[in-house]
Parts: sequence; C-alpha cells; structure tokens
Amino acid sequence: MKYKAIFFDRDGTLTYFNPEKEKFRNEMISSWSGKRFELPYEKMMHLFKLASEGRKPWYKNLDDEREFNKGYYRHMLICEGVTEEIDKRSELLFSELWCNNDRLLFPETVEVLEHFKNKGYKMGVISDTSPSLEYTLQHLDIAKYFTSFTASSLVGAGKPSPIIFNAALSAQGVKAGESLYVDDYKPEADGAREQGFTSFLIDRSDEDKEKWTITSLIQLIEFEEGLK
Repeated sequence: MKYKAIFFDRDGTLTYFNPEKEKFRNEMISSWSGKRFELPYEKMMHLFKLASEGRKPWYKNLDDEREFNKGYYRHMLICEGVTEEIDKRSELLFSELWCNNDRLLFPETVEVLEHFKNKGYKMGVISDTSPSLEYTLQHLDIAKYFTSFTASSLVGAGKPSPIIFNAALSAQGVKAGESLYVDDYKPEADGAREQGFTSFLIDRSDEDKEKWTITSLIQLIEFEEGLK
C-alpha cells in the first residue's frame, strides 16, 4: 500500500456548525441587546483577543478552555451593550454552545472513516483549534476512528505551519509522502501538499475545479481504490 495514513481537518471537513445553535445564539443575544446580532470574522477575532487577556497560549487543557469560553461570551454580551445578568447569560450561552450538539457530521463522514479504518490506515485529525478537539469528536462518536488529535493550541502553531503537520506525522510514525490529507481551506490544503502530503481541498460548493479539489469525502475512497 502506497499510503499508510490519512489525516483530516475537523471543521468544514468532517463536521459543520449546527445551524440551530447559531440561530439560538443570534436570537438570544438580539433579544437581550435589542438589536440584530452578527458575528463577522473580524469581530470574532476581537472577542478572542479580549478573552485571552494577553495570554499566549490561551489554554492548554479543558478547564482552561472552559474558562476562556465563558469569558469570550461575557465579552460578546458586553460588546453588544447588554448590561443585565451578564454572568448568568454568558453561562447560558456557554452551556448551550460549547460541546453541546454544536457540531454535526456531514452525511458521508462515517462511511469514509469506516472505509479507511477497514483498510488499515492510521488516522488522525489536524485542526486549528483548542484542547477540546478529541472531546468534541467523542461527543460525535467518531473519536474512536483516530489515534492522533493534533490541535494548534497544544502544538503551538497553526496550519499551514510545518510545525503542526510534522507533529501529526510524528504522532503516527509516518512520513508526509505516505499520507493523505483533506482540508476545506485552500491555504492549509496547499500547505500540507508543500510538506509532501497527497493533499485534497474539499469544496462542497462545487465551484472550484482545480486539481486535487473534491466535492465530497466519498471521492477520497474513489482515489484510494483507484490506486490498485
């Protein structure tokens, strides 16, 4: 077998944010603030900076992450002009939105994981995320497929840095040339390819027709079976 391992990004690749949870968040904050709530990327990063309180890294374990997220929602409410019951309301947002059905699996995820498990592949997840990476996948009942969980917060570097990719390879005892990778963000898929992975960009919008772009994880199975 040419390939020994396969690595997956998490968000946008294996999972997606539960739209019902996003709706809950937006409606609750809007009702408390009296104005429409929106969360563009720049605003989210500003809130992360406030919640980090100048600390780097922000968190190294689940307890740290819980406290960080509670602070994140507290700052979110303050920035929206909410003045009443800040602690109670931020606690409610945290309890509803952190590791509580906040992510869902894409329809083909389990089928693809089963395939590569049955073929004897070493399997890992590489994600720009917090220490709860493995914990979130346990909640979705797919952590059992993986033997490494490489999170940027624990490694100290995010994708596409070679540091995080090399950490994932070391965890599985394989080389980049022996590994497949898939990510929904082009700079990160390209970064893995530059390190020697056979790397795919997944674009479910079907808008990108470039080489190494797939529209479903099922196409990873088709690629692997085509190697015979």
